[in-house]
Amino acid sequence: MPNLYEPSGKQRIQSIDILRGVIMLIMALDHTRDFFHIAGVNSDPTNMATTTPILFFTRWITHFCAPNFVFLSGMSAYLAGTRRTKSELSDFLIKRGLWLVFVEVVILTFAFSLNPFYNFILLQVLWVIGLSMVILGLLVRMPLKVIAIIGILIFFGHDILDYLQLPKTGTEATLLKLFFVARGSVLPLNQTHFIFDLYALIPWTGVMLLGYVFGSLYKSSFDAQRRRKILLYSGMAALAFFVIFRYFNIYGDPQPWSVQRNGVFTFLSFLNVSKYPPSLMYLCMTIGTGLVVLSLTEHIQNKLTAIFIVYGNVPFFYYVLHFYIIRAVNIIVFFVQGYGANQIVDPTHQSPFLFQPPHFGFNLGGVYLVWLFVIASLYFPCRWFSRYKKTHKQWWLSYL
Repeated sequence: MPNLYEPSGKQRIQSIDILRGVIMLIMALDHTRDFFHIAGVNSDPTNMATTTPILFFTRWITHFCAPNFVFLSGMSAYLAGTRRTKSELSDFLIKRGLWLVFVEVVILTFAFSLNPFYNFILLQVLWVIGLSMVILGLLVRMPLKVIAIIGILIFFGHDILDYLQLPKTGTEATLLKLFFVARGSVLPLNQTHFIFDLYALIPWTGVMLLGYVFGSLYKSSFDAQRRRKILLYSGMAALAFFVIFRYFNIYGDPQPWSVQRNGVFTFLSFLNVSKYPPSLMYLCMTIGTGLVVLSLTEHIQNKLTAIFIVYGNVPFFYYVLHFYIIRAVNIIVFFVQGYGANQIVDPTHQSPFLFQPPHFGFNLGGVYLVWLFVIASLYFPCRWFSRYKKTHKQWWLSYL
């Protein structure tokens, strides 16, 4: 997520900031639902047997966040490279990638769990962005075509693993989970400490590599009209690929859709693609939409896009801060609803997160109100930090 500027280093690319701002706002809805929906963090809103249409779409709309987040990070890396030598870019990506892994393990794990003993370490989107940056940092000296080929092979080919008999136990199984097939995998470190891995590294690395390749469309020498056409046609092709392959259940998702109890739920089943790990169908549906948005918003300027840009200018700042705001509100609501200190730790041990007792929270209406409060409370801090970054040149700002 380095800052996205034109090669001059002065003019930001507003369509990228618009898309990224929309992603940030929608993403907060998912995390608000995690902590405030009365069904609890362990519920599955995409389970066709128990979900409702509005609950399903509350979760489904947030599917568009992580893949476009990672894809735009790859674009950012390319644009950052227009102001650096290949060696400088490699060093920057490796250092910033390791920094993001540190933030994930130390700062965000604590935000999620509020457990100072770190009995449960979460590996989510920042860890795959960070390690994908490290991998990209090792590859940037290669020709762009080579990076494109590697990205395409991973993007379209990683679902082949769904058809293979893979090890279930041992070191091989652990490595496969970390790198290829994590589906909310719990990996024990010892009897009291565990890693909870939601994001398999390699499939997401393929997304970042393709984002890096698409970043080349934003070179100052590249024709803007041609760029918009490439983005639009690529996005439409990805969406068409999704519809055709998904309809016939040909390839690209381990969870085929099926006829449900009525037409609405059958449609939901069609859309219910796999995020953990990200299937080809999931990536085509989400990134295809993102490419179309990038194409269509390149020259749109109004009050709404100006709001999106405020959030899109400072994604890392927003991402870290919004978790702590959500958890601060969580603690306040916990005591307001009458829970006591003896319930800070879940007595049923179903949740590793503190301040998350069974049946805590609100219905979906309450979740949406909390979400609106969270994103509104972040507007002015994000605007201030965006202005600060534009008027200050300290080296550490490139890591935030």
